[in-house]
Amino acid sequence: MSLRLHYLVFTRLLGWLALLCRSSASKDIELLVLRHEVAVPRRTNPKPRFDWADRAYLAALIRQVPRQLRRHRLITPTRFCGGTAGW
Repeated sequence: MSLRLHYLVFTRLLGWLALLCRSSASKDIELLVLRHEVAVPRRTNPKPRFDWADRAYLAALIRQVPRQLRRHRLITPTRFCGGTAGW
């Protein structure tokens, strides 16, 4: 365990020393590459959109949850629909 801790500290220190020796331009390039790596999955996998069938299925599943647990939901149908009880 002690050997692993020493190894992790040593590798972290070497990483910091290597970072200090790098130029500002190489750090900027690395940031651009990392931002691009994050942006690509966002473009290819957009947020899923629910249609009416998905909403009906989820509403039916929520009815199966015991009443005590349903009270702890953050969004209830009355709050979500502006005060109306029905969807």
